[in-house]
Amino acid sequence: MIRVSRRSAFTLLEVLVVIVVIALLATFVAPNLFRNVGDAKTATAKAQIESLSTALDTYRLDNGRYPSTAQGLAALWQKPTIDPPANWREPYVRKAIPDDPWGRPYVYLAPGKANPSGFDLATYGADGQPGGDGENADVLSWK
Repeated sequence: MIRVSRRSAFTLLEVLVVIVVIALLATFVAPNLFRNVGDAKTATAKAQIESLSTALDTYRLDNGRYPSTAQGLAALWQKPTIDPPANWREPYVRKAIPDDPWGRPYVYLAPGKANPSGFDLATYGADGQPGGDGENADVLSWK
């Protein structure tokens, strides 16, 4: 009678080879994945600034002026208590004003320095400082 041997488990060498292959794949994929996360945050900031700019323009159409710096972006969500406008009609945004994708409030000035007859709306990117490039670049409503 001929004996047939049956393998019922992986050898240590096979397991080590699989671990090495997974580690090599992770070293090539991880940098690309994290680079895309930074790009997504910048794109989100641009989209939020566009949306808030549209809400600010609607506020101005109803009230004849943009919210002051003291009233801030919160004037889009709740009727301001500081110098309340007579024609404030409704919340101009669906939800409370979000922080930027890096967890800081948007910078809002009215009248603006770059737009003296309008407003400046910005976020300073991942580093929270003016200037920078890449993920640290500023996202500005006027550019």
